[in-house]
Amino acid sequence: MPTFISHSPADTEALGERLGRVIAHGQVLGLSGELGAGKTQFVRGLARGLGVTSRVHSPTFTLVNEYGGGRLKLFHLDLYRLETPGQLFSAGIDEFLSPDGVAVLEWAERLQTAGEKGAEGVAQGRWAEVKLEILSETERSIIYDDFGA
Repeated sequence: MPTFISHSPADTEALGERLGRVIAHGQVLGLSGELGAGKTQFVRGLARGLGVTSRVHSPTFTLVNEYGGGRLKLFHLDLYRLETPGQLFSAGIDEFLSPDGVAVLEWAERLQTAGEKGAEGVAQGRWAEVKLEILSETERSIIYDDFGA
C-alpha cells in the first residue's frame, strides 16, 4: 500500500481529490485515524475529485451526509458514536456497504470489529482503506489502497 506524507490540510485534500477522480461506483472506503488526523479533510478532497460542489463537513451528529451533483453520489458516514455491532446495524449501516455511488466511513475500525456483517460484508474488491496518522502538528502519514491515481 502506498504511503503519502502530507505537510498540510491542502496536501491531504489533494490526495483525496486524486483518488476521487478514479474511484469506482460501488466502492466502500474505510478511513481510520485519531481525532484531528485529517479524515474529513481527505473526504473534502475526495468529494472535489468526484465533482461534488457542496460544502463537505463531518457527519458526527447526523451519522451520514449524502452529496450529489458529481460523477458519483458520495455517502459520508461517521461511525464514531456507534460502538457495538448492534448499534452499527440498527443504524442501517449495511445499506451503505453496497452504495449507489461511493461510501466513505470514518472510524472504519468500528465496522471491522463488527464481525461477519462488517467490512467482510462488502462485495469482493469494493472495500479499500485509508489510514491517517499524525506525525506532527502539520504532517500526516496517509497509507492507502492504490486506486491507480
